[in-house]
Amino acid sequence: MRKSERQIAESSRSITRRVVMLGAIQAAVVTALGLKLRSMQIEHADEYRMLSDGNSIKIRLLPPARGLILDRNGTIIAGNEQNYRVTLTREEAGDVSTVIARLRQIIPMSDRQAAEILEEIRKRSAVAPVLVADRLSWAEFSSIALNAPALPGVTPEAGLSRSYPRAGDFAHVLGYVGPVSDYDLSKIENPDPVLRLPEFQLGKVGMEAKLEEALRGKAGSRRVEVNSAGREMRELSRQEGQQGATVQTTLDAGLQNFSTQRLGSESAAAVVIDVTNGDILAISSSPVFDPNKFVRGISGPDYRALMEHDHRPLADKTVQGVYPPGSTFKMVTLLAGLEAGVINPGSRFYCPGYTQVAGRRFHCWRRDGHGMVDAQGSLEHSCDVYFYELAQRVGIDRIAAMARKLGIGVRHDLPMSAIAEGIAPDRAWKKARYDQEWQIGDSLNASIGQGYVLASPLQLAVMTARVATGRAVAPRLVKAIDGTVEPVPDWPELDINPLNLRTARGGMDAVMNSSRGTARRARIIAPEWQMAGKTGTSQVRNITAAERARGVISNDQLPWNRRDHALFVCFAPYDMPRYAVSVVVEHGGGGSAVAAPIARDILLYALADGLPPLSAYPEGERAKVQEMWSKMNLAPSARKGEARAKA
Repeated sequence: MRKSERQIAESSRSITRRVVMLGAIQAAVVTALGLKLRSMQIEHADEYRMLSDGNSIKIRLLPPARGLILDRNGTIIAGNEQNYRVTLTREEAGDVSTVIARLRQIIPMSDRQAAEILEEIRKRSAVAPVLVADRLSWAEFSSIALNAPALPGVTPEAGLSRSYPRAGDFAHVLGYVGPVSDYDLSKIENPDPVLRLPEFQLGKVGMEAKLEEALRGKAGSRRVEVNSAGREMRELSRQEGQQGATVQTTLDAGLQNFSTQRLGSESAAAVVIDVTNGDILAISSSPVFDPNKFVRGISGPDYRALMEHDHRPLADKTVQGVYPPGSTFKMVTLLAGLEAGVINPGSRFYCPGYTQVAGRRFHCWRRDGHGMVDAQGSLEHSCDVYFYELAQRVGIDRIAAMARKLGIGVRHDLPMSAIAEGIAPDRAWKKARYDQEWQIGDSLNASIGQGYVLASPLQLAVMTARVATGRAVAPRLVKAIDGTVEPVPDWPELDINPLNLRTARGGMDAVMNSSRGTARRARIIAPEWQMAGKTGTSQVRNITAAERARGVISNDQLPWNRRDHALFVCFAPYDMPRYAVSVVVEHGGGGSAVAAPIARDILLYALADGLPPLSAYPEGERAKVQEMWSKMNLAPSARKGEARAKA
């Protein structure tokens, strides 16, 4: 009996605890509901009152500011500028045609533009805002804002747009941005929602395209209240986006401007590489174009003018253009022969002005020949016959292997568009490409940089840097991203005998500085900046036997597009190389007369870190150089050293 009483007592206590716990839970729930009701009725009364009247809360994306692109010294070469624009959302506008008609009374808009906007609105989602106009004046922007009640669905916005303060100087390397097209979206598997904003700009070509993800940044958002008509009433909260990364390039704005100005209106390209680290200091293609026109919406006539120009201003000739390298390729053939052991620095061949192979004559550029020529002299005098003889001994496969070792026939990895690989042809290449066997005549043509051999100005600059240093220098364009410096590789030594490299460099020195060098007139006379180089002239047409018999037609008597290409490569200082330069002038004629002076001037600017002293030029050249400078439209950053230059 006592046991039963104890069980009953324990059961009663258990029930009491449960009742207390249940009561506490109920009290907590009631308290929470009370607090929520108080918040809704007192603290957020206005918000919920407006919602009950038909207002709603919407989340809208904020496009991030695009990352800046700087030169190596921190100068902005791609930035952002204020842009006033207006968008229209169909769902909120009601009668879109009426709204557009009202807008046309405020801002200028042609019938064609209005029709295109209506078509774009029809194609897009009803809730997607469509860009109606941008780059509005402050007066136009303010007028739209004042007339907001009569413009349902219209949203005036102040944002940022890409700008290129150096205009054409960096047009080819930076590229440009533009509105996101349906084609752009089709190439992306899971497009970022910010890409669908009407005002968003995407990198189209060049570094802008290749570094798009880093430069784009991350979108922000804002929480807005809109009424039943879709009009934005007020902004409730805002979370700013994250600006894209700041990219610092290896380029020097002053040198780039000087290089571009020095090329002038020629159809040409120039590349400058710091041979100690691979930094590209300048990479200029001419003629230039203004990338700002593409950002703002280039007009039909402007675009047609660019497309129809015979000098192809939209093409980046530095990396996309490939040319027969002509005699600038002779260092490759010479090193292939020296490395194979089929010749040595003292090996001599006789040049009577031609070589006869299989019943065909292969001519030297000097009709009466050069006589006996050794290895260094073959470069000094640019004797074609020497290389014809050498090619028959060394063979095309070893020449091609040396070309690739020096950077020709290799695609260099840079954040630029459509980088060409060039061609370092061999037997296997011709069989695969044309299903034909290699001929001895192919080897002779290749030995002097003609025939199937093709190289870009970038590759020629890399080749020169490797010959100058004996290291596998590779080009680079990015110095740092968001302050984090990109490491410079320790370029390995090339597997080339240093004595053979010295022979090639000696020949290049003789080209510039010997009494019979082919480019002596373009030399640098300042001993601390002594330059070594090699000229090149590549044919773009066949010279018939009949024409050769009566005299080859000079370039200045030919139509522009049938003239030879002019090429030149060089490095300096000779004893301790710092910079390598390549220049190609399409249909420019002779390399020594046209390309060499351009390359010399660009190289001197790099060495002097500004306009060089006139004393670095041969005395007979100084007046002409000073006159040339006075006509150049140099940017302030390119006029460094001007006082020193005039001294």
